[in-house]
Amino acid sequence: MIDTFHSIPILSSLKNKEKIKILFVCLGNICRSPAAEEIMRQEVIANDAQQRWEIDSAGTGGYHVGDLPDRRMRVHAVRRGYDLTHICRQVRPSDFNRFDLIIGMDDANVRNLKALAPMVEDMEKVIPMSTFLDPGMGYDHIPDPYYEGAEGFERVLDLLQNGCHRLFTALS
Repeated sequence: MIDTFHSIPILSSLKNKEKIKILFVCLGNICRSPAAEEIMRQEVIANDAQQRWEIDSAGTGGYHVGDLPDRRMRVHAVRRGYDLTHICRQVRPSDFNRFDLIIGMDDANVRNLKALAPMVEDMEKVIPMSTFLDPGMGYDHIPDPYYEGAEGFERVLDLLQNGCHRLFTALS
């Protein structure tokens, strides 16, 4: 179904792995990454694959460590049946050992994650979320809705639902 994923070596290596561990990352871990974490978790539950997946989220910055996700994102998410209860945290060097994939929401997140990678080999775990978007969605990144209105949060949820579904399908 998703032929372009076969050209990414790390994705091919995860296809038959017994347990897949994914970390979603944005700047502050209050909008995009906790939404991606919950959307992916619900995708996994809907497909009765909980035993095979470990999902978490974090931020490259430590601005909101210990907080719940942004209230506006929680409001929009709950309207779609997603309960964002994640407690915000910052990416740690140990995340590169723990997770198979570290998915950045935009180019700045991807650059920051690669700079944080403890070893050169860890950089191949860092992949942009846009890799999984249907090209018809018209986005090459997941935009930060923090300074936008309601339509920004809805757009991000649409993009993440599409990307998480395609990610799950690619690795199933």
